[in-house]
Amino acid sequence: MSLRTRPAAAAVALALAGGLLAACDAGDGAGGDGKGRPAPSVPVKQGDAAQGLPDALTKQRPRWQPCADQEGWTCASVKVPLDYGAPDGETISVALIRRPARDEDERLGSLLFNFGGPGVSGVDLLPRASAEYEKLNSRYDLVGFDPRGVSESSGVVCRDDAGTEEAAERVDLTPDTAAEEAAYFADARDFGEGCERRAGKVLPHVGTANAARDMDLVRHVLGDRKLNYFGISYGTQLGGTYAHLFPANVGRTVLDAVVDPTADAVGHARNQTTGFQRALDNYLKSRGEDPKRGTARIAALLERIDREPLPAGNGRELNQSLALTGIVLPLYSQTMWPDLTAALTEAEERGRGARLLALADSYNDREPDGSYGTQSHSQRAISCADAKQRPTPAEAKALLPEFERISPVFGPFLAWDTAGWCADWPVPGEHETPETSAKGAGPILVVGTTGDPATPYEGARRMADELGEGVGVLLTNKGEGHGGYTPSNGCVTGIVDGYLLDGKVPEDGRTCG
Repeated sequence: MSLRTRPAAAAVALALAGGLLAACDAGDGAGGDGKGRPAPSVPVKQGDAAQGLPDALTKQRPRWQPCADQEGWTCASVKVPLDYGAPDGETISVALIRRPARDEDERLGSLLFNFGGPGVSGVDLLPRASAEYEKLNSRYDLVGFDPRGVSESSGVVCRDDAGTEEAAERVDLTPDTAAEEAAYFADARDFGEGCERRAGKVLPHVGTANAARDMDLVRHVLGDRKLNYFGISYGTQLGGTYAHLFPANVGRTVLDAVVDPTADAVGHARNQTTGFQRALDNYLKSRGEDPKRGTARIAALLERIDREPLPAGNGRELNQSLALTGIVLPLYSQTMWPDLTAALTEAEERGRGARLLALADSYNDREPDGSYGTQSHSQRAISCADAKQRPTPAEAKALLPEFERISPVFGPFLAWDTAGWCADWPVPGEHETPETSAKGAGPILVVGTTGDPATPYEGARRMADELGEGVGVLLTNKGEGHGGYTPSNGCVTGIVDGYLLDGKVPEDGRTCG
């Protein structure tokens, strides 16, 4: 389990469905680029041929067929180079799903979605989340995709269900002894070795920059001159990377729940320690509880569970690592805070862990039959292909005092995770931090939520700054949860819809809530 930028697919769906009660401020709602100029519309026509790629790729057209289990949606695939350094060589397929715009006469083109992770399947999730985007579907084809290394696009699988279950039961993610520490890092190495065995040829090529290059080829073969894009969570890092690589091809782009582009691996862990503790504090305040005392109470519960796991029914137990995971999931959406209360009450007052374990199972993509999804495999492969920084166990230990001061609940796990996540990974990382400067791109709407646990608000301001003056336009949502574009948030959805549908760019610094 890694907090990083990832809720599991179930948590993403909950975050999308969950409402944040927020109202617009009284600011001016005039459209434009923040300086009074209207945003240009994006004509739908064939783009320029992708430079350096063979005709077999640039002249392909998706063969849309009805999807097997999604009425009203069509599915297809696009071939992309396995290695963009050898574009005439081996190819892999990127899976797509589409629902055409309802109003053909007013159609603006395709709107490509990425829901984050990394590792979330857009082919799977977009149809389930599409009710949130009905208004956008009036003028856009809604298009989801599985990025390379994910699900139907040469998805990375690193171990079987039995191995995943065994690790969840045995490995302590906050090791307290030399033996637990050795087991922790041995499991990390085993996971990486499994990835290399099962997905060796793909593993070096699943980084974010290559996924961004795939997006531009998809844009081209779909016939769009510019890429219109909606990125959530890790999807904001992917969108920022795309804007840097292809600024002239940037269309109307929304980045919601923004990953801090200035943070390295340790910086992300520090940010999330801060963000999840902030969300926990807000949850405790909502119950009339002092955050410091409430945090100490939960930390003490986790210590007790570490010494003696709780019975959870069906022959299963709740260990400390699973308990922490169960606490994490409800913090992604304020609508789930009552579930957290019920789960903590059951654990503290009844000595049972069934509710926390059910929440952990949802986060970990575990089905009742013991099978697991593979999003976490793709997530790790993509993250480690990106991140050059490889902290050592000694460096992780050195972070423990600082991280524990920030959060006694989440700090220990996230400090250890800096070293365990990519320990002995078989593929070197590409960069310390992603490059997201996008000089020459049109205005990009950046949405940050002040109570976001997984991608703390500060990252949105930094993304807007990194994109560049006149490009990054910050919209602040004063609220809770991972992401601001939700059905109950009329302010954020109104501004985002106005930008995507009518080109109305809000003033930089606009606030909702």
